[in-house]
Amino acid sequence: MTTQPVRDAALAVDVVIVSWNTRDLLRDCLRTLLAEDVVRRVVVVDNGSHDGSATMVAAEFPEVVCIAERTNHGFAGGNNIGLRVVLADQTAPYICSLNPDTRVQRGAIQRMVTYLAGHPEVVGVGPLLRYGDGSWQSSRRRFPTLGTYLAESTPLAQWWPRNRWIAHYHMADAPHDAITAADWLVGAALVVRSARVRAVGLFDAGFALYSEELEWQRRLTDGQSGRMVYLPGAVIEHYEGQSSSQIPTQRLVWFVGSRLRDAQLALGSGMRMLIQVAYLAMYGAEWLSEAFKWLIGHRRALRADRLRTYTAVVKAVIQWRMAPVQIW
Repeated sequence: MTTQPVRDAALAVDVVIVSWNTRDLLRDCLRTLLAEDVVRRVVVVDNGSHDGSATMVAAEFPEVVCIAERTNHGFAGGNNIGLRVVLADQTAPYICSLNPDTRVQRGAIQRMVTYLAGHPEVVGVGPLLRYGDGSWQSSRRRFPTLGTYLAESTPLAQWWPRNRWIAHYHMADAPHDAITAADWLVGAALVVRSARVRAVGLFDAGFALYSEELEWQRRLTDGQSGRMVYLPGAVIEHYEGQSSSQIPTQRLVWFVGSRLRDAQLALGSGMRMLIQVAYLAMYGAEWLSEAFKWLIGHRRALRADRLRTYTAVVKAVIQWRMAPVQIW
């Protein structure tokens, strides 16, 4: 197993990156990541890319372990492949799950593991994320409520963008330049304790994409608020959604399916059924709106494309079934 020398073994971190067709971004990510003194080992899981990502890693970063999969296992499934590799060996005290569309600013990983080392009550830490233009990216979250499932990143959010559920969920009441305890953090860059991963399991591979980091952190923290910490002194650039943006319809299908799965796990069947009916009503209304605009001849190519998307989403909501939990 390829490892790098680390000055202080107590601060060593193993990093898992799941990549799908993000070769150039992945190259930048690895260049900035490998400059971090606390990084002991990096495992890249290539989820069936067809852009030469795995070949690039093997040629330019021989110190990185690259696992080239023939198929796309999803974000959770891909992460679990990498996590099993690092957990099978003598694991570093910390594990970092990092997106390939990130650039690590100097010292960010070290600041996160140093904070964890000094705060044993904290399970995991996430950085301040910035978009490519330097602007701040929201990454702190409270656990979702029924209102969150209904009104965040759904048609209701478009109709009512400033609703209180979104503001509460996104912790809009907390300053973004202060260390903040959160329920969970966006999974673009997370550092967690290896011992907790061994205790509670890997990502739930029943999630194809979205909500998997929420459910994982709920288990890592035993559902207790404040055990994940947002650390603004650690900064990472995140070019959000570079893999999923390649498949916009499938991305929306995965989003609603993952939200229903998380609602089932967190709130139970009754609430999940209520959310499912609400999704059917909201996306059904969107379908009817697009159909009307198509009938009157308004930008028919666009309307036809949206009709196909909403048809796929409505079908996915109707056919949704709870798959078994897969955390080992």
